[in-house]
Amino acid sequence: MNISIASLALFFAAAEAFQVGPTGRVSTRLNILAGKESAAERVAKVMSSKPAENADFDKMVKKNFPGAISNKELATRVVELLDEKGFTPDNTLLATSVCADELARVLEDEFVDIYGTNFNLGGLSGFPFAGNTGWGAMSAHVPDNGYCLTIHGPHVGITKDGVIGKVERSGIALVDNCCGSAIGASNYLKG
Repeated sequence: MNISIASLALFFAAAEAFQVGPTGRVSTRLNILAGKESAAERVAKVMSSKPAENADFDKMVKKNFPGAISNKELATRVVELLDEKGFTPDNTLLATSVCADELARVLEDEFVDIYGTNFNLGGLSGFPFAGNTGWGAMSAHVPDNGYCLTIHGPHVGITKDGVIGKVERSGIALVDNCCGSAIGASNYLKG
């Protein structure tokens, strides 16, 4: 039998998951960020390392998608609104369902830097494919007397030339569909 070391490690890790745990309540928290920093301070820190926004590209995006806002503006607005309602990095579970595409991960990563490790509910095109079981599992990770912030949705590509539904990826010559999963699903439904 040829079993790789990685497979063995995964087997033992999986077997360990079935061990009987200690009696009483055990923390099921993900890496929720505790500390003295507010969510607003975390947004400022996260966004300070980002490159300056491209005014020409933003203008093109807003022409095609009136009302579109940047990730920075979205994170700032979300944090301000939720802060008023008592959501903080140490009492909020971040649940996400964004497309597996690396372009969609930027927003997810920014919110992870603000609220801590996310509980991933989703899949392609931003649909939360976890179902009732996944939502139930996620619910078990919400801090006692805490909150859950769920971020989900699709993404759409736009080329430097303004072609909607296409994207240029760094290091790849092909100008590809984006979101390819959503376009594929739409084409399937059209027949």
